Amino acid sequence: MSSSHYTHGSSEAEQQRLTALNRRLNERCIDAAQLAAGERVVDFGAGLGQYSRMMARATGVPVLGLERSPEQIAEALRQAAADDETAMIEMRQGDVLDPPLRDDELGRFDVAHARFVLEHMPDPLQVVRNMARAVRPGGRVILSDDDYDGLRLWPEPPGFSSVWNAYQRTYDRHCNDPIVGRRLVQLLHQADLRPRRNTLVFFGGCAGDPDFEDVVRNIASIVDEAIDDIVATGLSRDAVTAGLDTLIAWSKAPDSAVWFGMSWAEGIRPL
Repeated sequence: MSSSHYTHGSSEAEQQRLTALNRRLNERCIDAAQLAAGERVVDFGAGLGQYSRMMARATGVPVLGLERSPEQIAEALRQAAADDETAMIEMRQGDVLDPPLRDDELGRFDVAHARFVLEHMPDPLQVVRNMARAVRPGGRVILSDDDYDGLRLWPEPPGFSSVWNAYQRTYDRHCNDPIVGRRLVQLLHQADLRPRRNTLVFFGGCAGDPDFEDVVRNIASIVDEAIDDIVATGLSRDAVTAGLDTLIAWSKAPDSAVWFGMSWAEGIRPL
């Protein structure tokens, strides 16, 4: 494959899921990024732009968001207008494998950022190399992405692990990588960047956490929206549906817990 594949599409339900996920993650990600006032940021795969706008608030400089989907761009601009933050973001349509950056923009950004992008790429290294070209010498490339093999539910809901494993296999079928999170530092190095920091951004939860329902709903939505691809791996639709029902029932138990962290890494373009 020469282009990316995003199983979940850009439906209203998916946009709602991503919006809820942004509310849970953005503050934690902005703390990790340690952005400085005046820094110019380009956001590769900006999606709905909520985090792009948060980065703009942190730096005081409008962020350039690159996004392939016109539906996502339209919703990003709608949300920005609703929040009276249109001036904080420029959304530009294009593929991060061939980013729509002008020659006079290359090497001018202080930070290039990508979140939940590389897992959907047949060639994630090419994306990181494009990000490296976008920043100035001494500039930073920030990557954050999933390692789905790291998800732990405890006590384990019966039957759900087979559903989750099948979901990960759908990535292989599209030449994507469900465990790219563990490769982020390696990708920075391979792109001739100097890795500097790595961490995990936690976004699990447990019974009693007021956001726990949203955590479980996010997992269930990921599976539900990919059900056709999951069935294509050989798991029956009934098994997937039963696994989802078990997950929801499990989440009502007083000792249920989700342990999961998003991988995060930063590299510097050498001077």
